[in-house]
Amino acid sequence: MSDFLMRSLLFVPAHNEKFMRSAAKSEADILLFDIEDSVQPAENKQVARSMALKLMQEGIFCDRIIFPRINDRESGHLLKDVTQLAIKGITGFMYPKAKRGEDIYFFDKLLETIEYEKGVEKGTFKIIPLIETTSAVMNVFEICTASPRVIAIAYGSEDFITDLQGVHDAEHQSLFTPRAMIAMAARAYNIEPIDTVHVRVKDLEDLEINLKISRKLGFGGMLALNPIELPLIHQYFSPSEIEVENAREMLRLDEEARKDNRGVAIMNGKFIGPPFVAKAKKILKKHDQIMSKRT
Repeated sequence: MSDFLMRSLLFVPAHNEKFMRSAAKSEADILLFDIEDSVQPAENKQVARSMALKLMQEGIFCDRIIFPRINDRESGHLLKDVTQLAIKGITGFMYPKAKRGEDIYFFDKLLETIEYEKGVEKGTFKIIPLIETTSAVMNVFEICTASPRVIAIAYGSEDFITDLQGVHDAEHQSLFTPRAMIAMAARAYNIEPIDTVHVRVKDLEDLEINLKISRKLGFGGMLALNPIELPLIHQYFSPSEIEVENAREMLRLDEEARKDNRGVAIMNGKFIGPPFVAKAKKILKKHDQIMSKRT
């Protein structure tokens, strides 16, 4: 589980001052300053970088976790994105259109060079690769392990469906396999899987359907396009009061059984094996992260 609370990652077009100031007041766990897709035409890329720097200097994001979504290595904008935005207050970067582990390894070394030039400790800036091509899904395991900076991977379904030449059906069946692969790869390497954006922004009923699927598949959070989605996203990616109470009781009974040398404890007629204990600890860790954010 990540050291960062990552239930919601909210995209905000960095060239739009109104949206940026609004995002600073949002309840999103992580803010994704977008320098990529939502910043068009290309002349606005520098406007976006300058706006991000200006507002960060004002201090309105001083208590927020910030991951700019920069442009990929083939865009011609990557170097400017990173050299300008690799500053204090930036936790890391979301790297789009990663196709294979080599892309992330390249980005890792670029960050290392910039850290050296700026006198910043090596490894300061983290990476969240965005898995949004068919090749990225097929290479997701190597992407997860390409750099120790990778703390999460996120799914970008719309670019993926376009690359696949498939159809994003109303039942979301076409997204099921890549979602499952991404979640499994992330969990296999102890990083956080983040589910795709919900493009029908104002259809909260459909968002809830997606959140139920997302939770079942093992995702820990979701990308968001609008603050109105955040309450529902947080509801589904936060432990309920009952889950927290059960987790505490489970750990209490397990500790009691260990002290009494009774082996495995029993709760509500079920054995509390090691997997249940591990899950209880993760539930309480996430609960503590949420409580810390509220204070």
